[in-house]
Amino acid sequence: MTVNFSHQWQPFALLLIDVQNDFWEPQLQAAFPEFPNNIRRLLNFCRQEELEVIHLREVFEPNGSNWLPRYRLRERAICIRGTSGAEVLDWARELPGEKVFEKYTLDGCQNTQLIDYLQTRGKRFLLTAGLATSVCVLFTAASTAQLGFLTVMISDCCADYPESHAITLKRYLNYLLEVVTLEEIPSCLETWHSQIQQLEAQINSVE
Repeated sequence: MTVNFSHQWQPFALLLIDVQNDFWEPQLQAAFPEFPNNIRRLLNFCRQEELEVIHLREVFEPNGSNWLPRYRLRERAICIRGTSGAEVLDWARELPGEKVFEKYTLDGCQNTQLIDYLQTRGKRFLLTAGLATSVCVLFTAASTAQLGFLTVMISDCCADYPESHAITLKRYLNYLLEVVTLEEIPSCLETWHSQIQQLEAQINSVE
């Protein structure tokens, strides 16, 4: 299935990160009861506006072949392929035509296929959301910001242990990342386009 994206959102993509059973722990569910509905609303918005949605999923092999060193040492990993913990939550499933990238690192940009895909598609501005704010969302968002993309974290479409969530958003606001709420996205479009144009003009002037 080929997906066509409207002109206004063409340079943008949403990275929806690790919305999987093993990451949606009871403490997070209690602290962020609106997270599932916010993710539904975010996906509905992107799909209606034809803003490209890209799903990142953490998946480790049962035999340990791609486990991180610390996982190997403790002989335990999460999101093992074939287990319920690795399954995407029902309200965050991809639709036909939406790209899914698997990763076995906390930083989704370690999968070079993701970066190649974003560059090939002409993406300049990334919206990030998912689980958990201070770990996989932050690591992926910080990497994209250092790899030449303008990057935003959608605060109410992320969840984590409350203190970690709050510290992450405060620490990186307007440093590497911009932070917005779901409601603010439509009103930011004009500003974001201006940022893209300004950045491209600066890059071209150097070249």
